Amino acid sequence: MALTALAVRAQQSSDIARPQPVPPSSADPHIGKGTQLMHDQFFEAASKEFEQAVALEPGNAEAHFEDAVCLLALGRNDDARAQFEQVEKLKGPSRYVTYYLGRLDLLANDYPSAIKRLGAVAATPPFPDTDFYLGVAYVSSGDTEKGIAWLEKAVKLTPGDYRVHYRLARAYSTAGREQDAAHEYTLYNQFMSQHKSTEADARACSEALRTQTADAAETACQHMFDPNDPEKLTLLGQLYGEAGAFKQALDPLNRAVQLDPGSYEAWHDLGLTYFRLERYADARSPLEKAARLRPQAYGTVVMLGATLYMLGDDAAALPVLEHAHQLNPGDEQTAAILDKLRAEQPKK
Repeated sequence: MALTALAVRAQQSSDIARPQPVPPSSADPHIGKGTQLMHDQFFEAASKEFEQAVALEPGNAEAHFEDAVCLLALGRNDDARAQFEQVEKLKGPSRYVTYYLGRLDLLANDYPSAIKRLGAVAATPPFPDTDFYLGVAYVSSGDTEKGIAWLEKAVKLTPGDYRVHYRLARAYSTAGREQDAAHEYTLYNQFMSQHKSTEADARACSEALRTQTADAAETACQHMFDPNDPEKLTLLGQLYGEAGAFKQALDPLNRAVQLDPGSYEAWHDLGLTYFRLERYADARSPLEKAARLRPQAYGTVVMLGATLYMLGDDAAALPVLEHAHQLNPGDEQTAAILDKLRAEQPKK
């Protein structure tokens, strides 16, 4: 855990009482835990946290929304729809909710509704795959011409997505454009092969790191290094980090944040890696960026607070650790450090 490093600086005297965990008085702790669990792709556990948040604060639209995303990932589509609709009741129209409801319409084979919803947000798409799902909705409804038009837009936006090439190839074939279909099938096979190769490379890298030294494993892991693919670079950094090869993780993670500055995962993992190397000054900026992208992610917030504390910037650490404590009131170590920081604040 991030705060264990604080023992280096915070030798708590015996007269500082460690407060007992207190029951959360708001939804924030559960939202924080749920967000972290979503990041780690533990959707079932994340959904339970969001459900507890909703039980505490039924009017918390954020909790309903995050739970809906989890439920969609779990295939509980009717439950997900109910949660998204509740967000609309609480907050009004949202292009993000409209997008997800459009996808649920598509999964339910309600193509007219999917086209209406996804088409309404296509001008300012909330996610890069909006055009893809809209194209699939049109093709599924029988309007192949419009479907092709949207899928052609999608393939320009996400040229490495094998799903888009596959759907466009099928649409071309339906329209009798066999030469175009053959071209797209070729691209589909190419990118699908790369996708499978990435999974195989990740397994090989992980096994090498488990059985060899980090330096010896570098040859196996080098297949994961793609200087133009931020997702593969982030994955490579995570594999190195999980194996304790923190120095080797820095290069792929630094490249990943340059390629995709909006990636929470890349910034978080880069900050975590610097923290583990005790390079706290270097960890500060990546963790600040990650915390701005996901202010409810407890793991990031508490690590940022720990970093600021280790740097001796108590004034900056105090509000960050207070926010971390709100997200997870049961963390006694954070509570103890907060007591110490508050006691050291000058009296007004």
